[in-house]
Amino acid sequence: MSRLAIIGAGSWGTSLAIVLAPRFDQIALWCRQPSIAAEMRDTRLNSRYLPEFHLPNNVEPTADLAVALNGASLALSAVPSRYLRALYCDMLPHITEEMCFISATKGIENGTLLRMSCLMEAVIAPRFPPKIAVLSGPTFAREIAGGEPAAVVIAASDPKLASSVQAALSGPSLRLYTSSDVIGVEIGAAMKNVIAIGAGICHGLGLGSNSVAALVTRGLAELTRLAVRLGGEPRTLAGLAGLGDLVLTATGSLSRNRFVGTQLAAGKSLPEVCSSMMQVAEGVDTCRAAHELSMKVGIEMPIAEAMYEILYRGKPVQAAICDLMERPLTSE
Repeated sequence: MSRLAIIGAGSWGTSLAIVLAPRFDQIALWCRQPSIAAEMRDTRLNSRYLPEFHLPNNVEPTADLAVALNGASLALSAVPSRYLRALYCDMLPHITEEMCFISATKGIENGTLLRMSCLMEAVIAPRFPPKIAVLSGPTFAREIAGGEPAAVVIAASDPKLASSVQAALSGPSLRLYTSSDVIGVEIGAAMKNVIAIGAGICHGLGLGSNSVAALVTRGLAELTRLAVRLGGEPRTLAGLAGLGDLVLTATGSLSRNRFVGTQLAAGKSLPEVCSSMMQVAEGVDTCRAAHELSMKVGIEMPIAEAMYEILYRGKPVQAAICDLMERPLTSE
């Protein structure tokens, strides 16, 4: 019997449970709050995040990690990056060496500056060498749950592992492409959220397509520079996990990070914006880590730095735009 454990019952984890249900005999959908897990079992709905989509019969909501992970060959984590370390520490007593671990979290851990797969490995490795893959690409949870066609990347340092996960998860509405460039995929996934906040600011200020196109293009150059400096491949950032995800997050109306930018442009403070949201906008946390990482490796990232100045140093958005436009002239 094939069994998948999805750890995290937000919109992303729930949508993956829905779209992947035909691919497995059983899917365990772990939720931290027992009351919400019980409600999902009774109503077959995630009323908080995706109330319009019913959970398939073979999806089993649970708040018990031991139950969720028992017998699972694949464990897919879909929680905000700020919670991932604690989650894997809690998972340790219930995991086995035979499991494959899939990260569907997009971010960089503050403090350690670790990518998500590195964080997972750091927690699990004292017990056994883990098999880890990374899932990323241009996806909005609501569209995935609705069965709209989408394409994503599954990256692993072991090509056989990437291929096996590709075969397990691919279906009529979700197409997976393999990659061996875990670094490029994870940096693209994390950094596009920071650039998307800037795109939201442009939208909130009423700026037109010229401004957004320039920001997205130069933002892509920034995240590519960072990924390559860390060991990633430039072509990865021209694909689904780079350009594809960046365009979606920077321009799509369902983007949480773009929403943060629009609200900042309207004059709201960062605490006000975050407290008004039911879900985490990863770009807010990642922006701080990106600021530290760019300084550590000596990479110039003016757009990401402008977002850091706005989010964490209270710089007015108009002043940040002026400073970006008045930087010393250079070649592309």
